[in-house]
Amino acid sequence: MAMTASSPAPAGASHSESERSPFARLNELLAPYQPGKPMITLAVGEPQHPVPDFVGPVLAQHIAEFGRYPAAKGIEPFRKAAAGWLARRFALPRAVDPEHEILVLNGSREGLFFAAHAALRHVGPRRGKPAILMPNPFYPVYGVGARTAGCDSVYLPTTRDNGFLPDLDAIDEATLARTVAFYIATPANPQGSVASADYMRKLVRLADRFGFLIFSDECYSEIYTKAAPGSMLEHAGPDYTNVVAFQSLSKRSNVPGMRIGFAAGDRKFLAAFHELRNVAAPQVPVPLQHVAVAAYADEDHVEENRRLYRAKFDLADQIIGNRYGYRRPDGGFCVWLDVTERGGDEEVTVRLYRDAGVRVVPGSYLARLQPDGFNPGVGYIRLALVADAASTGEALHRLVETLG
Repeated sequence: MAMTASSPAPAGASHSESERSPFARLNELLAPYQPGKPMITLAVGEPQHPVPDFVGPVLAQHIAEFGRYPAAKGIEPFRKAAAGWLARRFALPRAVDPEHEILVLNGSREGLFFAAHAALRHVGPRRGKPAILMPNPFYPVYGVGARTAGCDSVYLPTTRDNGFLPDLDAIDEATLARTVAFYIATPANPQGSVASADYMRKLVRLADRFGFLIFSDECYSEIYTKAAPGSMLEHAGPDYTNVVAFQSLSKRSNVPGMRIGFAAGDRKFLAAFHELRNVAAPQVPVPLQHVAVAAYADEDHVEENRRLYRAKFDLADQIIGNRYGYRRPDGGFCVWLDVTERGGDEEVTVRLYRDAGVRVVPGSYLARLQPDGFNPGVGYIRLALVADAASTGEALHRLVETLG
């Protein structure tokens, strides 16, 4: 199938449909049906492991600080904690400066959204209409950020043939010359692919040559069952020029409701980003930043988190085996299954819910049409292994029994 990786979405595509929440679309798909068994949801990537023990005491200790307007930059202890964790976790070219190269975020999602707006002004004029590139399938906020910033959204199909990462060699120079920013998720959501060091270096070279920003979404970096994923920051120049990594505690520390993370990297961009966020973005409550300080100082709860996910992927290995193109992902907690021969992603999603009480997401809802009409998510379903091991095992058994 021929694909033009560097073309924008078809002009006739409906923004109101293509940018809707995949979960809202899932609700509508399943509305006519009732679950055939007690429901187990594998649809939403919301961690269900226990909240770390230190969260409550730290919040209680700093409860009075909910009475303060937080500074957009983040408190100094938080920025030092985030910078220190980066230095311990990754082989950085140098230590990140907590004063100028770290910004607190109200979860990585809002940071990834606002970054598109800051990027457009930061990079300056482009050769043609400014474009923002992103993998396809992708986290929906990338596309919404690009569109509301007034940029073309350029979807780069990620398929089994290219290792579920954008094919950098398939992007033409005319597109690169008008690129403002390139969103990349490693580990990828939904497929769990991890970019290699060579891949990251190649992308950094392109960014330096054409003057665009890399927004590296690394929120799943601490969820892995084999080798620890790297960071784009490891392959940037000594000043982290054109590279910004986005992190979050939601997955690493099982606190999705806290909405706290950070951006780190290119100080010139982060200065402009700070100016925008100072007037437009939600601030992060100070007590939550103190919880993050404690979280980044502790790895025991993170290793326990990984142990729990390893156990569930062991179950997937045993129960799914070699069905549906299954492969144990390099990172993240999602499973990406090819159900083309079982009727396709929407039909299978309905069958699993109606007959087995298992709720999953159609892959087509996580992707967008390429210019030739190809949707790289069609025929896949995504499972998030966030429930406890017993529920996960039961859901996987039901899935195999239902689909054969």
